[in-house]
Amino acid sequence: MKIIILSTAYPLRGGIAHFIGLLYKELARINEVSVITFKRQYPSILFPGKSQVESSDTVEEIPTEILVDSINPLNWLAVGWKIKKEKPDLLIFKYWMPFFAPCFGTISRLAKKNNITKVLTICDNVIPHERKPGDIVLTKYFFKAVDYFVLLSEKVRNDLLMLKPGARNKFLPHPVYSNFGLSVDKVEAKKHLNITAEKIILFFGFIRDYKGLDILLNAMALLKNNLNVKLMIAGEFYSNEGKYLKIIDDLGIKENLLMFTDFIPTSEVKYYFSAADCVILPYRDATQSGIVQIATNFNKPVIAANVGGLGEVIENGKTGFIVEKENPEALADAVKKFYLEGREVEFVKNIAVEVKKYSWESFVSGINELIKQPA
Repeated sequence: MKIIILSTAYPLRGGIAHFIGLLYKELARINEVSVITFKRQYPSILFPGKSQVESSDTVEEIPTEILVDSINPLNWLAVGWKIKKEKPDLLIFKYWMPFFAPCFGTISRLAKKNNITKVLTICDNVIPHERKPGDIVLTKYFFKAVDYFVLLSEKVRNDLLMLKPGARNKFLPHPVYSNFGLSVDKVEAKKHLNITAEKIILFFGFIRDYKGLDILLNAMALLKNNLNVKLMIAGEFYSNEGKYLKIIDDLGIKENLLMFTDFIPTSEVKYYFSAADCVILPYRDATQSGIVQIATNFNKPVIAANVGGLGEVIENGKTGFIVEKENPEALADAVKKFYLEGREVEFVKNIAVEVKKYSWESFVSGINELIKQPA
């Protein structure tokens, strides 16, 4: 089968680019696959980070054509006609926010004019975490041109069916991010990061308001006088940094934190996860989270708020804990339980069994089953 993937991909950085790299490798085992990515993913004024380009020397490269300009309709027409002429059997998009819907929808419509190409989108979200006027209209515009939908959580699947009843779809759990390497010994990881704390919990990834770091900081205020646990914050601020620094000062918890708030290169990710005892996801809102599957790759338990599809991949009391959302007391109690009951060894053992469910081979097999369904 001839397949074109159009998405954020190498040399762009971030979790979606890593996802596409791993998907490409698995699909390319038995298919003819090419990848098209952005020459301008976001206008600089809309991008909250410091760089959109991967900086790690160790990131695994994949062949990509750098073609798409997200805000230039003439570019969309050119890319759409190019794909139409190449006549792929399947055009795959990764969809996570309505900003890209006009671009993706236009390219899809043009590509399908060859009467050969079918369009499949893998949806991180249907309804975005931080909603804006026009989101639903834009999403519907793109989705009208889509033939098949892969959803990474049941919540996203339900959102899809509200917007497009009868859509051909399949829920496939987010596969494990296996591209960050193997775990290293905790002592070695802490030495590499120049930290000495005995007990460490990890908040990892871009810092956005919906991820609930402020809730976790309030939980740390409840923990600061017992357990002697440190919270490691590893990720770049995509929200108002000053707001969080004020919370830290007001709560008097600066000494209880380990702050690494630059972008974490691919080659360094293993050290942060390996140094931690568990990973914390205090999200206000979520559909699923790639952070869970990075944690799974490193056999790390996860304590998460009960939002979206997190409870579908974290087995409460078996591979981590699920707690009431927006509740610092519940979060603090779960951390206490994790340490006081000595649950780390048990959870790690269970995760080593669960990881087999989340292979890329299974994910691609699910895609093949979906596209073989009759119209």
